[in-house]
Amino acid sequence: MISNKVRSVTSLLLIFFSLQASLLQAQKPEEKTGSGDYLFNDVHFHLTNYIQKGTDIHVYLNDIMGDKIGRSVLFGLPLQQQWSYRVTGDNAPTYYLETDAHLYYYSFTDAFIAMAYKSLPPEQQARIDPMITGFNPTDMYAADHIRRVLTTFPGVFSGVGEFTIHKEFVSSKIDGDVASFNDPALDSLLNFCAEAGLVVLIHNDIDNPFPKPGKPNYLDGMKDLVRRHPGTTMIWAHLGVGRIVAPLKDMMTVVENMVSDPAYDNLYFDISWDEVAKYIVASEQSLSNSAYIINKYPDRFLFGTDNVAPTSQEKHLEVYHIYDPLWNLLTPEARERILKGNYERLFDKARKDVRAWEQIHKN
Repeated sequence: MISNKVRSVTSLLLIFFSLQASLLQAQKPEEKTGSGDYLFNDVHFHLTNYIQKGTDIHVYLNDIMGDKIGRSVLFGLPLQQQWSYRVTGDNAPTYYLETDAHLYYYSFTDAFIAMAYKSLPPEQQARIDPMITGFNPTDMYAADHIRRVLTTFPGVFSGVGEFTIHKEFVSSKIDGDVASFNDPALDSLLNFCAEAGLVVLIHNDIDNPFPKPGKPNYLDGMKDLVRRHPGTTMIWAHLGVGRIVAPLKDMMTVVENMVSDPAYDNLYFDISWDEVAKYIVASEQSLSNSAYIINKYPDRFLFGTDNVAPTSQEKHLEVYHIYDPLWNLLTPEARERILKGNYERLFDKARKDVRAWEQIHKN
């Protein structure tokens, strides 16, 4: 028989542990960083920059991801900035806004990313999802490039992108044809991505940098593209926002109309980039609008940093922390899905499907 004293001690212990659990539950997301309890999976990350230089892959895994980031996509930049001595002389540009010289597609980026990934031990490879980017989306051979990369580096890639259809200042600098929604080359590569099970990450500004009043230039084309390819899993990067291209006044209504329409069940949105974050956290209204949509449709959004060749973990986590006011407005379910669960669901399936395609088509 249990004495009253034992009962009292037991009751006090139960109260103590209950209060402790409540305090842990109330912690901010950034405080939960214990072993195995990472902050997020990163759906948008560039290892290298516009001159194909960047962070060492081992530094990225060990020092920058560390125990703060669970998994991460891995891609470089598909475009190389030309250093034209005629234009800038000895001043070597490292960014596309630093010179008037052209950009050109740099296909070696895929081999570089594959070899960086293969240099990792298996337990670290499991945290990385490399993406294919080194193709020209106006080229009817683009799908062949993607196919060739998969058969040359089996077991490596899970997706395609980030690649660009329309991007302010960038599109006009690229040598050759300008990418278009209506290009058969784009349809061909998206059809192949559906066949192989590759996730597709697309950058497409929703409008021009200095738009005329009326319907945004690149919304209907993007919507039509998604509808034409219902079997292709697509992520629209940055909610269609660019460095100069601001969100539409009714942006979240546009997004809600798409995620609530079965015709776009294959479409997801990432909220990567500090340029996007500044708009979302700009006011109580923008925050509440964004939180409302994400809470209502938690399966359709993903978080990424969109950092390029970061040099420190502190710098790398800045975008995540800009969003702290948003995380605090999300339900636990929505926060878990946008930061972790949706990434794992999409890329776990991609890994399985792409490996199966590779097995069938191995050399």
